[in-house]
Amino acid sequence: MATRSALITGCSTGIGRCLAEGLHALGYRVFATARKPGDVDELNRIGLESLQLDLDDSHSIQQAVETILERTGGELYALINNGAWGQPGAVEDLGRDLLRKQFETNLFGTQELTNLVLPAMRKQGFGRIVQISSILGITAMAYRGAYNASKFALEGLSDTMRLELRDTNIHVVLIEPGPIVSNFRNNAYAAFKANIDAEHSSHRDRYRNMVKRFKGEAGKTPFTLPPEAVLVKTIKALEAKRPKIRYGVTVPTHVFGLFKRILPFRWLDAILAAAGGDGKR
Repeated sequence: MATRSALITGCSTGIGRCLAEGLHALGYRVFATARKPGDVDELNRIGLESLQLDLDDSHSIQQAVETILERTGGELYALINNGAWGQPGAVEDLGRDLLRKQFETNLFGTQELTNLVLPAMRKQGFGRIVQISSILGITAMAYRGAYNASKFALEGLSDTMRLELRDTNIHVVLIEPGPIVSNFRNNAYAAFKANIDAEHSSHRDRYRNMVKRFKGEAGKTPFTLPPEAVLVKTIKALEAKRPKIRYGVTVPTHVFGLFKRILPFRWLDAILAAAGGDGKR
């Protein structure tokens, strides 16, 4: 394609907004999607080609894909699955409906979208599927169980798709950021307050530490990078002739990925527990 087109989810703020603006500046035809109509209007206002796409709504996903493929003549170079959110809370405080809600966005909607664009990529004979995963897709940390599980599942489906597409020119790439400057923490705090009964939980005292972290009282998370760090790795994933299977972003991702490969599991548990700080970090 003379102009490479890319569909990106979750572009209202943070990593998604940075990816949309950065790729647009490089000459990509970017379809920057967001869930809220007001965010779509703002993205269009700054010169991006934006549509509404709600990963929790199959009709919204189908409509967005149909519109984009109609505009591009049925072609799409890249899908960047960035849209996601995090539900904090101890696993024993996560009800079935809450876990399902986390997975609807981070996994079910994301995979439904991916499956809808794959026929176009197969027809054109190439494509890139870039999954914005997380350090918490390779190592788990306490009080992040719903998000951990959704990202572990995303990694599993991505690895499986890569094997199933190995005889095609469609590459599946995982990008695994650690702490990145974004609104993720604020959104997670809102989800925590809305869905977790902290005062009646066995984890009440540790939740108080979590609240301090959410409010910024525990200090900035070490090794935090701006979203441009994710953009750099995404560009590599899109433009390398043979992209890597995984791109780590931030020091913690590389360090914990190494620890997982070389340390006994109990040692790794002790390190992850210390790093989590009982919810303080």
